[in-house]
Amino acid sequence: MVAKSITVKVPGKLMIAGEFAVLEPYQNLAVMAVNRFVYATVAEADSHQLTLSDFSLHKVPWSWRETDIHIDSDDPRLSFVKNALRITYRYLEEQGLPVLPMHVSTRSELDDASGVKYGLGSSAAIVTSIVAGVLRFQAPQLAEKDTIFRLAAISHVITQGNGSGADIAASTYGGLLQFSSFQADWLLEAYQEAGSVTEVVEKDWKYYKTKPITLPENVYFCVGWTGSAASTKDLVNQVRLLKINNAKAYTSFLKDSEHAVSQFLTGSKDNDINQLFAGITANRKALNQVGKAADTNIETPDLTVLCNLAEDLGGAGKPSGAGGGDCGIAFMPSQEAAEQLAHAWEEAGIKALTLSPSTGGETVMEENHSV
Repeated sequence: MVAKSITVKVPGKLMIAGEFAVLEPYQNLAVMAVNRFVYATVAEADSHQLTLSDFSLHKVPWSWRETDIHIDSDDPRLSFVKNALRITYRYLEEQGLPVLPMHVSTRSELDDASGVKYGLGSSAAIVTSIVAGVLRFQAPQLAEKDTIFRLAAISHVITQGNGSGADIAASTYGGLLQFSSFQADWLLEAYQEAGSVTEVVEKDWKYYKTKPITLPENVYFCVGWTGSAASTKDLVNQVRLLKINNAKAYTSFLKDSEHAVSQFLTGSKDNDINQLFAGITANRKALNQVGKAADTNIETPDLTVLCNLAEDLGGAGKPSGAGGGDCGIAFMPSQEAAEQLAHAWEEAGIKALTLSPSTGGETVMEENHSV
């Protein structure tokens, strides 16, 4: 039976520990998939159409011509989607599979109702959902998670030009992950030098590693949103400039971050809540110091309040992701402390988000078949 339509969902993410440092080879990061999702539905159609409901784009015509995607829209927000379709279709053609006309539609619940981003990795989740949806619709036999991850990573990197890929790993695999980046520069070069997408997918990604990790049972995870969005790209560029302008400060940061993440991972592995808290606190300090050295505000005043309130109640808090706004996270020693923190955050004007870890990663929600 051929699928008439298929709907997949992929989770958003929050960075837990190791931000910025993960952009260097062999540096570990902890990233968590969270229970807010992007949904992609791929359905049979007479012609190729694209609906991105969050962008108010409906049934936009597109076509596949000689290894390239042509979309009848100049909207710059379509660049991630276009490359996700282009890379996936090239891969399908290289496998000798016919490309069927289809209607691809996505919707996201990762952002605030007002449209403000929480920093949950929306572009990565949309790319992952489209790659997964198209593969599962056109060629379910090829839709293994490792293939989905690699195609989505290639698509995202050629669009954005940088990034660790941790958000794509979280969207694909779910749960809490220990992650080492494939290195965007390496992947771009591999893509540009390769004769096919398949060659890149099957290559040894020498820097990349991911494995699931588990939080101690007696730790409670909290997320607070400061109400202001941050530009990850700008913040990353500022910190990367430090590597050129102040190599000593940058090297010191990498060492501090590596030690902090190691403490967090050990605390997770050994079910040691104090070690885990120490890792979060040490990572907060390392991020704060590198922000000052790079003359960029990673820990904003609101994030400082968020973290300090967590520490006052016996837990540990830090900015999540690139900082500069968006979300902060906290780990608390009891449900009571977590509830007290949520109340304290609300009083301080910080929105406590009802986010929790999401296992399973990319998942088929619904599948309709024609005989």
